[in-house]
Amino acid sequence: MGCPYEDAGLLPRFLEYIPICFGPMNILIVSSSLNPESRSRELAKMLEAKYRGEELEVTLIDLQAIQLPFCDGGAAYGDPVVQATKQLVEAADAVAFAGPIYVYGTNAAQKNFVELFGRTMEGKLAGFLCAAGGAMSYMAIMPFANALMLDFRMMILPRFVYVTGSDWDGDALKPEVAKRFVQFSDDFVATAKKLLA
Repeated sequence: MGCPYEDAGLLPRFLEYIPICFGPMNILIVSSSLNPESRSRELAKMLEAKYRGEELEVTLIDLQAIQLPFCDGGAAYGDPVVQATKQLVEAADAVAFAGPIYVYGTNAAQKNFVELFGRTMEGKLAGFLCAAGGAMSYMAIMPFANALMLDFRMMILPRFVYVTGSDWDGDALKPEVAKRFVQFSDDFVATAKKLLA
């Protein structure tokens, strides 16, 4: 399978974000924050780097880098960027969502992604990397997780990463949070492999 962005004539814009290959297991990471200084985007890049270091097949879709239209239930599905992105989602066996927590929920860009590609993600494993302003919203990912499970029959990894500003030491996670990050990333791969077995 070739690069769908290249097939759609969109390669120059998306060169950094195409997958390196499509093989036995492909992990998709969706970074949904539109904030240039996003912490959840940093989590997505950390996960991508870890998996590439382990020679796993991984694709990062950064919603800051592509212009997805708002889902209107009709014409948006025919948009060339949507069509190209859909091929990446179809090729994935597991999807890790990295995004911010706003107003006790996931951000609009992440919800819009699911509205556009939810049916394409049916039956796949889902995991979550969350960045929030405070510790009190740690359950805020649950409505999103429930929607993926109930509407699209996705399998939900019960371990997720939730970080606030105090969990960082500069650009690195503090040791206890870094340990949770590693546990999540390892469990995500192990569970995806079991589901594919």
